[in-house]
Amino acid sequence: MKAGQKLWTRNELILVINLYCKLPFGRLHNRNPEVISLASLIGRTPSSVAYKLVNFASLDPSLKARGIKGAENTSNLDKEIWNEFFNNWDDLPYESEKLVAKFKMTTVEELNNIVTDDLPKVGKVREALIKVRVNQAFFRSTILASYNGTCCVTGMKHSEFLIAAHIRPWGIDERNRLNPRNGISINALHDRAFESGLMTITPDYVIKISPRILSKERYSIDFFKKFDGKKIIAPSRFLPDPEFLRYHNRERYKH
Repeated sequence: MKAGQKLWTRNELILVINLYCKLPFGRLHNRNPEVISLASLIGRTPSSVAYKLVNFASLDPSLKARGIKGAENTSNLDKEIWNEFFNNWDDLPYESEKLVAKFKMTTVEELNNIVTDDLPKVGKVREALIKVRVNQAFFRSTILASYNGTCCVTGMKHSEFLIAAHIRPWGIDERNRLNPRNGISINALHDRAFESGLMTITPDYVIKISPRILSKERYSIDFFKKFDGKKIIAPSRFLPDPEFLRYHNRERYKH
């Protein structure tokens, strides 16, 4: 460490990973307003925050699989925090959001625009429900950032129409509810088809439309048939886990 530099803390690194998840890969640089904002928040330079973002990219297996290398001077604490975060999707995203709220002197509910009118005023039930809603918002941000705000089927880029969909459903796989490799960015129509098993994605990332809707009707040709057999538009990171896709092919898809 150079003279005058201060050691990074666990909380600072968790905040950087939080931002890493929410930024498209091409925006991990010191000119990004979000990088500048975080740097100001924690008393660091934008360049130092950007460098840590690239450090974490070097630890990201989804980028390694694509032959993309980040910075090589990752610290032991970088690796420790990365592993802590990415092996505990149920708790660390929420912890990171609470840290962001604390540094910004607000509440985690206000930070994530969480509606709380229907929740108990205080207590464990309120906290648990807030955690679920914050985690859902975090998952959506992470998935849309990974796909650069693009539907993996059609290429649509209107965020209002995009869903951060689970491959293994939320209700049956608690451990992977927030795992971004269990998610895809998909428009609302094809999300409904995917959820109901009328469409799937194979473990080698090919779109497969159920014969039940592959017909000569106009809507099928326009909205489904032309995508059958094509590769998805892959994310820049967090490529869907083939095991999750294999589950969807086997258990959800309607032949």
